[in-house]
Amino acid sequence: MATTAIQLTLDLLAGCGVRFLFGNPGTTELPLSDAMVAERRIQYILALQEIPAVAMADGYAQASGTPGVVNVHICCGLGNAMGMIYNAFREGTPLVLTAGQQDRRMAMEEPILWGDMVAAVRPWTKWAVEVQRAADVPSVIRRAVQTAMAPPTGPVFISMPVDLQMEAVDTSALDLTPPRLPDFCVRPPEEAVRRAAAVLAAARSPAILVGSRVCEAGAIDELVAVAQRLGAPVLHEATTSHGRASFPSTHPLAAAPLPFWSPEVRERLAEFDVVLVAGMKLMQQYIHHEPARPLPEHIRLVQIDDAAWELGKNYPVEVGLIGHPRPALAELDAALAAAMTPEARRAAAARAADWGRRHAALRESLRAKAQSQRDLRPMTPLCVMESLARVLPDDVAIVEEAPTTTMGGYFERVGALKDPRGYFAQRGWALGWGLGCALGVKLAWPERPVLAIIGDGSAMYGIPALWTAAHYRLPVTIVLANNSEYKILKDCAQVLGLPEACADRFLGLDVTDPAIDYVKLSESLGVAACRVDEPDELSDQVRRSLAADAPRLIEVPVGRAKKTS
Repeated sequence: MATTAIQLTLDLLAGCGVRFLFGNPGTTELPLSDAMVAERRIQYILALQEIPAVAMADGYAQASGTPGVVNVHICCGLGNAMGMIYNAFREGTPLVLTAGQQDRRMAMEEPILWGDMVAAVRPWTKWAVEVQRAADVPSVIRRAVQTAMAPPTGPVFISMPVDLQMEAVDTSALDLTPPRLPDFCVRPPEEAVRRAAAVLAAARSPAILVGSRVCEAGAIDELVAVAQRLGAPVLHEATTSHGRASFPSTHPLAAAPLPFWSPEVRERLAEFDVVLVAGMKLMQQYIHHEPARPLPEHIRLVQIDDAAWELGKNYPVEVGLIGHPRPALAELDAALAAAMTPEARRAAAARAADWGRRHAALRESLRAKAQSQRDLRPMTPLCVMESLARVLPDDVAIVEEAPTTTMGGYFERVGALKDPRGYFAQRGWALGWGLGCALGVKLAWPERPVLAIIGDGSAMYGIPALWTAAHYRLPVTIVLANNSEYKILKDCAQVLGLPEACADRFLGLDVTDPAIDYVKLSESLGVAACRVDEPDELSDQVRRSLAADAPRLIEVPVGRAKKTS
């Protein structure tokens, strides 16, 4: 039986359960566009630029736990997509990224749009290839999906020459078995589990540092069991690298995330003697501070990860457990039950009660601080976040790309995030990710309300995503926090001690003159919008929008104004 190479590609992707193909087409992708006209198994989701296309695939992959498939244009389109590919690489998002390549018969001439795309993407992908034989398509697709999904997960890239896409293929001699993923729940060695349990059971003051991969491994419940058994507080990574929530924010042992800078991290961790690190890249710092080492020297580390590269990468560990986080944490909990003496169990219960009281007091204090700022105009970031926290549905999915507004994970810090699996935040920091990510999450979870909190600077990188939201009528609520500046850069310039910044003088960090009218911009792309200045009105608008069946943008001026008279 004969078919084309591009049709064979679609058949294989459909065979492994792919439901959406995100993309922005060009000439070298036209065979794919043409084949999609009659395709009924996979829906093509059009983006107007590559940044939202890849970000949508990213959000879909993170929420669904399946590969996000995205097609971009040849070199120039791939160039537009590179920031989002970098994000996916830093996140470990399983993407299958494809692009058309120029006709092989013209390659010697170095034609228009041609370039070595494989070399360009190789540093930020797990595997990259340009297909040269149509008969290799089944093997390429199988390897791409399996590589993207194998721990540690991440993006892969396939370049397909336009003439190869149209080439006829006799499938009778080909193995058309779709990708079939093995079970990645590999157990850690028993002896390593016993040693880890012994170190933790003897701890006087244990703590747990947790990263996104615990959530992505479906191991939240197992982590909760270990934390409860140890009576240990659980701290997420700092906002600069905290992407998914891996511990319930409502749990008494849920602590605030780590601070940003080395001295504050050392101070925060000083009281602990043993730290369990689970599914976290230890450490990912942002701006250099002295002392350069953020971990106190006295701390003994036990680390769990399914990526061997992460174990002891930056700091020596007492015990390293290589294995999938779910069975690793479950077996560690069982080993702790056997290793802890009655005295250790009593000490753990006392620790848990003490941490519960401390965390409850911190949550109440933070909410009280937010309440004290209700009369400030423009609204402060704390006031904005508290106005949103009051109306969050239990099943809401939240996408954050507004670092100076979301206040270091405000929803988690006050216990407003009921389902930790529904939290998505920036990790790579190539801007423009949040709007597209929110649409991808909505496509993966159509039954759940989706709230995206996006800064004005971030929004302008990914604003074409609004057209896609309108075109496919994806009911996502977007709160656009507008402070008319690149505030995070101003803050960082002052952290660096730059003289003009410390005198509050900046160049190129204000988005004014003219001011951007996000309401009109949103409406021009087909998404209804409004501007809100009052806390109660913000709560009401968001509550109604989350229950509606169409996308909506709510612009919120944010600042540090003085009290109104």
